[in-house]
Amino acid sequence: MNSKILQNRRIPLAWLLLTRQPVRLFVAIAGICFAGILMFMQLGFRDGLFDASVTVHRLFDADLVLMSPRSMSSISMSGFPKRRLIQTMAHRDVVGITPVNWNFLLWRNPQTLSTRSILALGFEPSDPLLTDPDFSEKAKLLTNKSRVLFDVLSRDEFGPVTDWFLKGKLVETEVAGKRVRVAGLVSLGPSFGADGNLITSRETFLQLLPSTPPGSIEIGLVRLGPNANHEKVVQSLSNSLPKDVKVMTKVEFIEFEKNYWRSSTSIGFIFTLGAAMGFIVGCVIVYQILYSDVSDHLPEYATLMAMGYRLKTLLGVVAREGFLLAVLGYIPAYLAGQGLYAVVRGSTKLPVAMDHERALIVFFLILFMCMSSAILAMRRLVDADPAEIFN
Repeated sequence: MNSKILQNRRIPLAWLLLTRQPVRLFVAIAGICFAGILMFMQLGFRDGLFDASVTVHRLFDADLVLMSPRSMSSISMSGFPKRRLIQTMAHRDVVGITPVNWNFLLWRNPQTLSTRSILALGFEPSDPLLTDPDFSEKAKLLTNKSRVLFDVLSRDEFGPVTDWFLKGKLVETEVAGKRVRVAGLVSLGPSFGADGNLITSRETFLQLLPSTPPGSIEIGLVRLGPNANHEKVVQSLSNSLPKDVKVMTKVEFIEFEKNYWRSSTSIGFIFTLGAAMGFIVGCVIVYQILYSDVSDHLPEYATLMAMGYRLKTLLGVVAREGFLLAVLGYIPAYLAGQGLYAVVRGSTKLPVAMDHERALIVFFLILFMCMSSAILAMRRLVDADPAEIFN
């Protein structure tokens, strides 16, 4: 009966218990917020690494991709015969191909004259390369020798190339010790493997890297007809082509790169471990707060139990405390995460941004953290004996 009266009056007992000691509440919220920020940053860095590693991959105008089976990732590409790509034209569903050279070259900062590794892509300017509809016009600028397109999202260490070009200044520098001129700008984006990118013609690429055999390429882009079954074409080409080339869909090509960073390096594990550590720290903080709260109010809980309130009702009070802490701690953590993501994007130009999936994951982790801590704190209440407390 008393329990029903309490519920009907809707006394915010959980809220009153939390706000009774503002300092303790602030410490709890700060601890949960810290754990949430740590999880946001670690998961954001991890996902940003995976997304950044396939920035260029996503922009390719292709349905299928050919590469050497010896290629490990974008930072370790091996060549294969260009004629393998030409052989795919014999398939009825193949409507176009683009041979691409892919390698890292030394770029000289035109201002400081320091050198830095940059990812260079070489292709035939008359062939489609990127999904950007404006790219075909920019590609025409590469028909002249020693012309390159510079990535505006490259890190600042490559020099004020974008500013100079937009101001109408002639931008010339050296790549692999050869003189080149910036003929235009593109927007690709850096990755953990490449701090900057440039695009040029295959003719210029072979001039910059003469050790590359003219008949060798690192990537082969294949475009299919609108009604083609991508998986069936992959299977057909894999069976007909020699084993010195690997055929995959564009989605598989993207996953191939992500899997390298996920499984072949320790970076993904480190960021996941960091998020787990934040979760554990949050659990300890919330448990200490709730356990202390239950212990401090144990006589009051015991009195209510002696008056006839069910244990289930009192346990619900502790559970609501955990839920309130989760909400109060998540909100500032989410806002701080948004701000820190903006700082990271501005400093590193990596695609680190808040998305709905990560926001929900961190919220449920915080909620689970608080509720599990509340369940552990409830043991103090379950073990309470009203007769012993008032002795």
